[in-house]
Amino acid sequence: MLNALKAVGEETRLRILALFQTGELTVTELVTILRQSQPRVSRHLRLLCEAGLLERYREGTWIFYRLAAGGPEGDLARAIITYIPFSEQVLQHDAERLREVKSERQGRATQYFKENAENWDRIRSLYVAEEKVEQILLEVTADMEINDFLDVGTGTGRILEVFADRIGRGTGIDLSREMLAVARVNLEKANLHNCQVRQGDMYDLALASESMDLVLIHQVLHFADDPSAAIKESARLLRTGGRVIVVDFAPHKLEYLREEHAHRRLGFKNTEIAGWFMANGLESHPVIELEGTELDLSIWVGTKN
Repeated sequence: MLNALKAVGEETRLRILALFQTGELTVTELVTILRQSQPRVSRHLRLLCEAGLLERYREGTWIFYRLAAGGPEGDLARAIITYIPFSEQVLQHDAERLREVKSERQGRATQYFKENAENWDRIRSLYVAEEKVEQILLEVTADMEINDFLDVGTGTGRILEVFADRIGRGTGIDLSREMLAVARVNLEKANLHNCQVRQGDMYDLALASESMDLVLIHQVLHFADDPSAAIKESARLLRTGGRVIVVDFAPHKLEYLREEHAHRRLGFKNTEIAGWFMANGLESHPVIELEGTELDLSIWVGTKN
């Protein structure tokens, strides 16, 4: 405890800790927010990690930091944050620059989606055979009675089409209006009156708790600023016995996907997803791993007990 308190007993490091109440950040983003040099910010981050308050992990050429997931140090970090005076002017300025960083990040992703909305399914097919994935998704849910289904990041609405005759009601959520326009056209063409789409945020789905039997996050999590928060929000919606299914890339090293395709994360480890499932009351099923032409895909299933 003394080591942790010493670590945050300095203005910049307390400011850094305050920024992590909203998710994970990179060194570059913190340098932009704090207006300090990269070596100085890296030193502060090292001290916070050594004290156990933050976690550091490398992914390709990027390094991400976030609050410690658990244990006494993680609990202490969250407790300290509750006492931070966010009304202080310096913290207000930090929060404003954080919003600018996130807005720029979101803007890049939104522009990418806008430019590629009509070709989205074709882009996806470059990495994995969608037909095979869709068949597996139907197989792993064959034992379920699905009255209410949610497709997070629905894109063109393809997954709603796949599940339409298996569900009572289907809702697709997407942040992109261009994507939703394509999805509505596709659902109307297919005459799927039990499915609808709406604009929404994966971190705040604006739906009632325990209102869904199945939530699917299909090739969306790698765009997320805070993937653990997206899973937490999806788990909140599940009824007892309901499932969250995540379909996304296994860890890879294709850095160009960040710049050219707005990917935030270069895939996910099985242990990472399993940890997020466990933290939100989901029991993990055996992971399904699929080999793709350029990228491998994993399907993670978690059941709410």
